[in-house]
Amino acid sequence: MAQRHDQPTGGPAGLLGTGYEPGPAPGARSAVVDGPYGGDDGTPGPDDASYGRDGAGYRPLTTHGSGDDGSGPGADPGTALAARTAEEVLAGHLHQWSAEFLRSLRLHRESGSDAEGVGEAARQLRRAARRISATLYTFRPLTEEVWADQLRSELGWLSGTLAREQACAARRERLMTALQRLTGRAERPERADRPGRAERGKRGDRTTTGSAAGSAAPADASSAASSGDPDPDGALSAGAARAGALLDRQLTLARTRAHSTALQALGSSRFHAVADSVAVLASEAPLAGTAGELPAAEALPPLADQAHRRLAEAVAALPLSRAGYPYNAAALAADQRQDAPWHQVRVLVRLSRYAREVIAPEYADFRLVEAGRALEWHRDASEAAAAAAAAARTPRIAPATAYALGVLHADQRHEVEAARFAFGRVWLPRTPERRG
Repeated sequence: MAQRHDQPTGGPAGLLGTGYEPGPAPGARSAVVDGPYGGDDGTPGPDDASYGRDGAGYRPLTTHGSGDDGSGPGADPGTALAARTAEEVLAGHLHQWSAEFLRSLRLHRESGSDAEGVGEAARQLRRAARRISATLYTFRPLTEEVWADQLRSELGWLSGTLAREQACAARRERLMTALQRLTGRAERPERADRPGRAERGKRGDRTTTGSAAGSAAPADASSAASSGDPDPDGALSAGAARAGALLDRQLTLARTRAHSTALQALGSSRFHAVADSVAVLASEAPLAGTAGELPAAEALPPLADQAHRRLAEAVAALPLSRAGYPYNAAALAADQRQDAPWHQVRVLVRLSRYAREVIAPEYADFRLVEAGRALEWHRDASEAAAAAAAAARTPRIAPATAYALGVLHADQRHEVEAARFAFGRVWLPRTPERRG
């Protein structure tokens, strides 16, 4: 469990809180656009407590020496940045991801009618766009700020437009799978195992003993028909088919519209302007004049640490003390206001992780990777729950359909709760068990 009941809120490094307001991070949402919808890259972290002891699994990049934050033995950003200027490091990073952006764009055009190839190219395109925009945001003081802000805004528009189609497809698959799981006969207990049905089975056996074998089936059928006991599983199964058809129709329509919007965007002059800007960035990074004079080891780590401080402040505002208890039911209410701070933290986790990639690309922060995965799980579940709630508001649907959509909504809100619990388990330091 993330925190024991006898521990006060506030926790190590002030990471436990009871509020729902996000921490101050102006502009962070536009720095890293939403929606990998297919998984972001990252190395899975270990399942032990060897991440760090500062409550966030993060060793400030301005310190040296080997740490226990999951960044690897002897991870020293100063070694990677030694004898290099800030301009050399930033320009190299931006050149790398700009080239990746252009390569993904070429693959997207060459895929033609190959839907799988187009989808993979779009994911790589958004992956590169996220790195570029996050770097321009975190290290903004070292860039030509007007140019950087404009490019970051355009990359956010492009990546968000391309993400909508895959988001609809992933949401549809998630909801269909959840409906099958909720109504799967193989996963529910057999009805004969219930006490009332067991007694009726015994009466049926006596009837079979005293009469011909052919009369046993009608006797059991009449007994089951006369029972009249409520069957919630039957009600759920009755509405699940119509609920699935309704969700499939709505999400397929949304995906078709998103696909048309993406095609229009890729053929627009606005997109060609973005591609031209990235092509310029691939050969020449417009950085501030001071970036060529400042040592990378002095200029870059403080900005990366600032990104992590914004993350820590936002996490401190989350109700981790309550989310640390499994089955706390705090996330069952369909209130977007309680989800928004968690979405903001997900964006800030990416910003912090991408900043570390600039400073020490060979050392991954496993805790940030796992925290990001938990929050992506949270995002997917909350959006799926919202889709189920929106479908339930469709006029003139049958009560059984509305019931099935309500069960589906509650199931996805339970997934939201589980994701919050998982994030708390990853983020908070492990508390040694007391032996008495």
